[in-house]
Amino acid sequence: MRILAFEALRAVDERDAYANLVLPPLLRKAREEGDFDARDAALATELVYGTLRRQGTYDAIVAACVDRPLREVDPPVLDVLSLGAHQLLATRIPSHAAVSASVELARVVLGDGRAKFVNAVLRKIARDDLDTWVERVAPPYDKDAEEHLAVVHSHPRWIVSALWDALGGGRAGIEDLLEADNERPEVTLVARPGRSTADELLGSLEEDAGLPGRWSPHAVRLVEGGEPGAVEAVREGRAGVQDEGSQLVAMALANAPLEGSDTRWLDGCAGPGGKAAMLAGLAAQRGASLLASEKQPHRARLVERALAGNPGPYQVITADGTRPPWGPGVFDRVLMDVPCSGLGALRRRPESRWRRRPEDLEGFAPLQRALLREALKAVRVGGVVGYATCSPHLAETRVVVDDVLRGRGGNTPIEAEWVDARPLMPGVPALGDGPDVQLWPHLHGTDAMYLALLRRTA
Repeated sequence: MRILAFEALRAVDERDAYANLVLPPLLRKAREEGDFDARDAALATELVYGTLRRQGTYDAIVAACVDRPLREVDPPVLDVLSLGAHQLLATRIPSHAAVSASVELARVVLGDGRAKFVNAVLRKIARDDLDTWVERVAPPYDKDAEEHLAVVHSHPRWIVSALWDALGGGRAGIEDLLEADNERPEVTLVARPGRSTADELLGSLEEDAGLPGRWSPHAVRLVEGGEPGAVEAVREGRAGVQDEGSQLVAMALANAPLEGSDTRWLDGCAGPGGKAAMLAGLAAQRGASLLASEKQPHRARLVERALAGNPGPYQVITADGTRPPWGPGVFDRVLMDVPCSGLGALRRRPESRWRRRPEDLEGFAPLQRALLREALKAVRVGGVVGYATCSPHLAETRVVVDDVLRGRGGNTPIEAEWVDARPLMPGVPALGDGPDVQLWPHLHGTDAMYLALLRRTA
């Protein structure tokens, strides 16, 4: 299982792969080839995700135990050291077993010479526990608060700063958020409207295998170890895997107050299809139709798969939302869930925190503004647009909306008014001052989804 975990980490590092895409086929192959049970799979999964989440902390600890700059340690060696550090500092595996197993892994994948180096470093790490190491390698909070939090909670410093700016408040809130980013997220299912219900989903699970959603009436949370693929409704497409924050965003747009016609809905960035499937079901219940548009052909195929079997009319097209094939003012409701940095989903994709750079935001900004402008042009006067993104970064949320409404950057201002999104998420606490909504992992148990609702006025 440690070789499997090492292979997954190498794929993430060498090919910029995502662990949630690399790990499942590796686990399936291991089960097919030999004696590899559910406990082995759980440990391999913990080793991969735990190592990726705590990579920054482990790098600082390893750096304190080697006699060269960390950049001069070969990446495969560093992966073995990180896997060993995670076993030593964050699992119940006995220290002697963690060291010996890691050294054996090094011997198999790196050779005897490097295995000796791994053995020496891990024996140094094994002398102290995690709290002692963190106190040693992290600067004091009162001297450099952001760097202290970055090392303690294993986030790049620039992300700590950005999240703190978006969250506001003092030390307790940001520490809770960063810690929540390092926790394994629940697997949440959605009962797709018109095709299934949450009660049916719960009834189909084994006893104590699922819980109702916290906020969405369509949500079911699987208890730890639950496998979505084992749920019949998921296999049949009547349900899917969808974070509860994503469900809340789709429901809020669908329930926003509207005068006049309510028959044509648009999802302008529909891939991979979770929100589109939910909107299509809600639209069908009102006699409305959904047009789901996605620029990338392979993601458009995922949307088609998610919407297959929807009880009402819908259409999936491959199109660029910045140069849309539809005319102006033709839709009553429009969702634009724009491409973004993904900083709101660091729990699910922990490698993203080490892959993203501040300059990435500059690349997303023009696209986000262009998509929102086109969404506001596509909706009729009196219609509603939902601007959504899985990021709490201010440069991807409120700043984008303000810039588009005020015409910054040489564009014509768009005449629209804010709609208070908070009443459209009934029962959800801590939604801030509005009118937009920012969800948080530590407050709501969801990804950090952002939603602004805008009504076209002219």
